[in-house]
Amino acid sequence: MDRIKRISAEILTDHRESFGADFSENKKMLNQITIVRSKSLKNKIAGYITKILLREQKFQAHKQKLIDDEKKFLERDNVDKKEKTTKPEIGDVESTPEPETVDVEPEPAAEPAAEPAAEPAAEPAAEPAQEKTLAEEILDDTEKSE
Repeated sequence: MDRIKRISAEILTDHRESFGADFSENKKMLNQITIVRSKSLKNKIAGYITKILLREQKFQAHKQKLIDDEKKFLERDNVDKKEKTTKPEIGDVESTPEPETVDVEPEPAAEPAAEPAAEPAAEPAAEPAQEKTLAEEILDDTEKSE
């Protein structure tokens, strides 16, 4: 068997482009390239050449599939990262309408400000005032600790 492997390897190094994955075509090419008197030896050499070339094709196909899968994974990962940075999360979406309603409420409340019903308008304005109060409290606390 070593003789068949050695002869096949020598033939492939010199005439690789002439051979393919088809056994009968490889036998014909082997007849054109070399003189092998034994039919069984010729078949074994052509069969081994075919086997080697089929292995290489499968290896290349498997290698390309792994590369493609890795590219797809990286693309999905990049898309996921972009979506996370550009799209707000579900919690952010829920919290987004609240400032919009707060922004919308002071505008209608500003119209009846001249009317006695100005008390509801004071409530939305009180929320930012509470935030300022908290900031003022923090500043006061830091001043007291100094």
